Amino acid sequence: MLLKRAVESRYRETVASRRVTVVTGPRQSGKTTLVRSQLAGTGTFRTLDDRGVLDAALADPAGFVTLGQRPLVIDEIQRGGESLVRAIKSAVDKDSGPGQFVLTGSSNFLTVPTISESLAGRAGFVEVWPFTQSEIAGTTGNFIDSVLDGTPALSEHRPSGLRRRDMLERVCAGGYPEVHQLPVPQRAAWFRDYVRTTIERDVVELSGIRKVPEMNQLLRLFAARTGCELVMQNIINDSSLERQAVYDHRAWLETIYLVCTLPSWSRNLTRRVKKRPKVFIADPGLASWLLGKTPDALENPTDPATGQLVETFVYAELRRQLSWATTEASLFHWQDRDGAEVDLVIEAGDGRIVGLEVKSGQTPRREWFRWLQLMRDTLGSQFIAGITLYGGDQVLPFGDRLLAVPISALWEL
Repeated sequence: MLLKRAVESRYRETVASRRVTVVTGPRQSGKTTLVRSQLAGTGTFRTLDDRGVLDAALADPAGFVTLGQRPLVIDEIQRGGESLVRAIKSAVDKDSGPGQFVLTGSSNFLTVPTISESLAGRAGFVEVWPFTQSEIAGTTGNFIDSVLDGTPALSEHRPSGLRRRDMLERVCAGGYPEVHQLPVPQRAAWFRDYVRTTIERDVVELSGIRKVPEMNQLLRLFAARTGCELVMQNIINDSSLERQAVYDHRAWLETIYLVCTLPSWSRNLTRRVKKRPKVFIADPGLASWLLGKTPDALENPTDPATGQLVETFVYAELRRQLSWATTEASLFHWQDRDGAEVDLVIEAGDGRIVGLEVKSGQTPRREWFRWLQLMRDTLGSQFIAGITLYGGDQVLPFGDRLLAVPISALWEL
């Protein structure tokens, strides 16, 4: 069954208003399925995964972009190289009408200079991530828009009573569409093949780097730190790679959407704010597989990976919701050198702030709100809410604009 994607409206708006629409996101996240479903008998679809189509694009880029009904969809555009992108630039410079080209690719176009520079001012970008829990459930709620409007929606929310075990199963499944079509015993093999083929196809093609085992080793080192502050020296110390190779490989793992970094946030709450980002594996199911964790293992209250993976799960949900939220917002974390920290910070374009703590426990505690209270008292009216997302099943108040909220509110609200 084809699930409706929440980003569909953002995609249609971009195609209707921009000369070029660039659809990016991880491999196997549903980009091609989304684009093909929106053609509805119009336009032309070509994939550069087809050897004959790729040869034609490389042999005559200008002719390749001239033929075909608009929009001309070019799938896996990164395989066409700089000459094809320049041909598209030339075509849209001659005709400024919207909806001419849709380009899809499994690497982050914003980090590929030949594409980002050539299409600057001409292209709109749409990110397609693996499924969110709301898409899997067939609902349309958006947690980010709701919480930035204030606490009433949260206070009135009636949770479904999601069991902790069910939440951990969702964490380990992640959001890749194909994973949800497979029996649980077959998912580990899928993740293994996914990592291998993604690195071999995208990194080797774009960079020429052929040391795939080194990339795999580095990916697992990042997985061990998912949800944690990224200290590159620690990664270098634990790897067998040269210092520069670690930095280079990290950049490629981010480019192909296996690893994400979350920047630090500062509004001068204290004078000793840390500026390092946090690191996350882009999908919690992939992170669970890399760490060898199952729902049974994560139910162990002493397993430190549980907290990391639950935070990765929450981060992934919010990162994906940003791609279609109606409120312009960004995601950060906050930490200072004296131990104060807030796991996730949502900042709206107009300065409104929501602070989020993530806890896997089922019983909320007053100390969970210590740093959210500091944030509230410092920011004043710009502080909309301080929320601890936890593994329980009740919405509970802990002071002015402070609430404990079940993690399931991410998709049930």
